[in-house]
Amino acid sequence: MSSRRNFLRNTALGLTAATLAPLVNKGESLHFDEFEHSKDLPVGIADWTFVNFDIPQSIQMMQRLDIHHMTIKNFHLPFNSTKEKIDEIIKQYKDGGISIYGVGVIYMKNKDEVDQAFEYAKNAGVSLIIGVPEHDQIDYVQEKVKSYNIKFAIHNHGPEDKLYPSPEIAYNLIKDKDARMGLCLDIGHAQRAGVDPAKAVLKYNKRILDMHIKDVTAAAQDGKAIEAGRGIINFPGLVRALRKIKYLGHCGIEYEKDMKDPLPGIAESVGYFKGVKDGAL
Repeated sequence: MSSRRNFLRNTALGLTAATLAPLVNKGESLHFDEFEHSKDLPVGIADWTFVNFDIPQSIQMMQRLDIHHMTIKNFHLPFNSTKEKIDEIIKQYKDGGISIYGVGVIYMKNKDEVDQAFEYAKNAGVSLIIGVPEHDQIDYVQEKVKSYNIKFAIHNHGPEDKLYPSPEIAYNLIKDKDARMGLCLDIGHAQRAGVDPAKAVLKYNKRILDMHIKDVTAAAQDGKAIEAGRGIINFPGLVRALRKIKYLGHCGIEYEKDMKDPLPGIAESVGYFKGVKDGAL
């Protein structure tokens, strides 16, 4: 009963217990006395979660979830926005208590698109771009990373992705590049590609600059997105690995199930992940 109460506490939503179905924990449990603190691994949101909602609706949901960090997508912050428009949009989030720390995912096929992405990130005042560059643009991306002093994290998109089906493909391209180039490890897509997220964390270590947190039903291309804790990902193992490498980035919830009515599922996922990282589950 104690861990269930802690789980409900961590959802940070005034939803009824009936809304949040019981979860079965995967892997070994964590315990409060195993860690000196429970406020690391800050939880954020990847904006793709809110693709069907406008900015005020997205802000309202984040406030109800008690989440204050996000990476923003171009459907809320268009690439062709003037600096004044970008400032206006960023202020909406700031006024709602939300910090925009990165932009993306952004696809880049050529130098012009790389240029646009870095100028866009600079105007937004963020320190991170989550991107999917063509392989032949990696060297040019490195030039821009050095010029703009903006970190660049390549996102893996699973078995069907021709460019980055697994985080290993991205890692092999950037492992000898500037230290500000790394990975946005999408743990759901990694698992669908047959990669254990915890092992990926340990293997790629400081090159992991950001994360997309989700669960999936199967370690296969047809694995489906599901609420965190209901699928096959070993979240306690993931948290152990992140703490072992002293991960300093955010853990961005990217919820891709029931995307036209996502709030209950996001709340469940946030509560479960917080429960695991705080040692309650």
